[in-house]
Amino acid sequence: MSNTIVSAAIYPAVGIARVGNAPVTSNDDFFIGPELSGQVPQPPGGFKDKAGRVKKQAARFRIYGFDADGKVVKEITAADAKIDWRVHLANRKSGWYMFNNALDLENMAIPSAFRNAGVKDRSKLIIDPGAVSITGTATSGPAYRFDKGSFMGIPVPLGELRTDDAGRLLVLGGDGHSASYTNAAATTFANNDTWHDDISDGPVRATVTLADGTVLEADPAMVAVTPPNFGQGLYGVVSMYDVVYNMTVEQGWIKAPAKPDFWAHIYPIFRRMVQTQWVNQGFFMVFGQNSPADFTEATLLEQLSSTAPEYQILRQRVFDWFRDPGSEAYTPAAIPPFYGDGFGEYEGIAIVDLPVTALQYSWLRSWAAGSFTANKPVVYPSLEAMPLEEQPHELTRANLDDCLGGPFHPGIELTWPMRVPQMWKTAFRLNIMAEDQSPQDDWGPLLSTKIVLQPGGALAASGPGTLTRWLGVPWQTDEASCLSGYDSSTYLPLPSFWAARVPNQVLSQDSFNRLSDNRVPVGQRLKHFDYRQDWLRDFGTDYVKKINAMVAKWHYLGIVTQQDEVTGAATGLLPGACWVETGRQDFESTDPSMEQVLYAEHLTQPEQAEQEVMRLRAMPESTAPKRTRSITPRGER
Repeated sequence: MSNTIVSAAIYPAVGIARVGNAPVTSNDDFFIGPELSGQVPQPPGGFKDKAGRVKKQAARFRIYGFDADGKVVKEITAADAKIDWRVHLANRKSGWYMFNNALDLENMAIPSAFRNAGVKDRSKLIIDPGAVSITGTATSGPAYRFDKGSFMGIPVPLGELRTDDAGRLLVLGGDGHSASYTNAAATTFANNDTWHDDISDGPVRATVTLADGTVLEADPAMVAVTPPNFGQGLYGVVSMYDVVYNMTVEQGWIKAPAKPDFWAHIYPIFRRMVQTQWVNQGFFMVFGQNSPADFTEATLLEQLSSTAPEYQILRQRVFDWFRDPGSEAYTPAAIPPFYGDGFGEYEGIAIVDLPVTALQYSWLRSWAAGSFTANKPVVYPSLEAMPLEEQPHELTRANLDDCLGGPFHPGIELTWPMRVPQMWKTAFRLNIMAEDQSPQDDWGPLLSTKIVLQPGGALAASGPGTLTRWLGVPWQTDEASCLSGYDSSTYLPLPSFWAARVPNQVLSQDSFNRLSDNRVPVGQRLKHFDYRQDWLRDFGTDYVKKINAMVAKWHYLGIVTQQDEVTGAATGLLPGACWVETGRQDFESTDPSMEQVLYAEHLTQPEQAEQEVMRLRAMPESTAPKRTRSITPRGER
């Protein structure tokens, strides 16, 4: 391999930042998103600041240099070159078309009319502050903010740029603020006229001047600023990486392994279903701790990972449970139990429910037949510890793995255009329009599948605001609408929409505190463990009131995070670690039923019970257990 750098590219090729309303005055006021697949950020002080505001997630971009054979030479930092970064964020949602369903659904897509069709000057609906440039190390300040855009004349900041100590780029998004310029109430999940939010996306570019004077224009990337991650360390059974990987294999751009590996390709599917137990009660009952289908339970896992013939019947039975993505049959009892792209418009057809990707399904088929390997993967403590040649793609994978891969109705972070081949220049790198080119926002009165998918159409190249314009306006109304268990006749609150990012039912901090108490009898601890509460329990059951409460108080909601291991769990009935609703802010008065529980648990220790209740009553309002209601989530879609 030559050490001569002849080209450069920005990674991740698609980066993900997330909004947050915590002010940024220092590096401790935000955190950097995952740079290794499965990595969970650990921001100092947690994911909220002391005032209970949600911290922003920054997307960090790096530049890698390549030789004439396309091999990685090194990461290029400020120690090697002068790097001039340029980023152009925009929000085009309100000037785009309504979302009805995914426009790549063959023979089933519903053409869309304009949002805010009565506004003649469509430019007023586009929040476009223009490009911002930055260079140097540890650079920040007012000059690097996206604060020159507006919506109907109202200023709307979209975030800022910074650099780290090595000159890498940090992109921080907006505050998560949404509003109507007429002060109208939101009434629907995705198409609220007069409304805007501060979600955004756009190209990331860099000019690199090496020490020898060589000037390289790096292959550009895209960044998307998305809603917060309310399920840290949890993943969709189908991630956006899975969707894009499946598409690249189908296009012949890359080759999938001849045989799947259990730990690399099969186990992640199983584990993600099991881990969804922390954000959906139905998943907890079917796949969670102490359930028959807890695929992470040691004995079962040993059998599933074995190629031994005696376990083939077990493997086949598990495989038969999965929904076939190539089938047109309606199979609601198959797994994974998520809604599909067609839910809400159609009944009794395959796309009402979400399948795994075709590639994942083929891997499961090979695994069931015993044609697989089982090599324990190498776990790297950091990106820098990974072999150099693997680092660039890992950055892209980590960012896309942290996004959901369905259902696209429309979605939370990115949506269905990501699976359309013409969106992509090469495997995992989007087509990005020229720097002097502006996206087209008017494709006629109705946007149809034919218009969208035509050569040179709306998906031909990505530019400022083109990735997120397909999503709901504002983001909060979609999250408060797309929950779980819409059919009240079913036994469990399944299927779910986006539980790993928008929780449905959670293990509360109060329940976790009690199940962790070794003084409490095991049976009572299990009751606390089994008791799950609705994540949106404080927003009521009236749909319009609920989605507007989400707009106003989204940052009050808890963030589900992994907590310290449960002590005294030797019985095997309690898990070693729990994902718990943390940082939930004050909605209502303290909960008298919790006082009753404390007295009941300590009847033989009255002094201890009294001390517990006095402690409870002395807690600040923002941390005390709250009165809750039992709410079966029902969105209007």
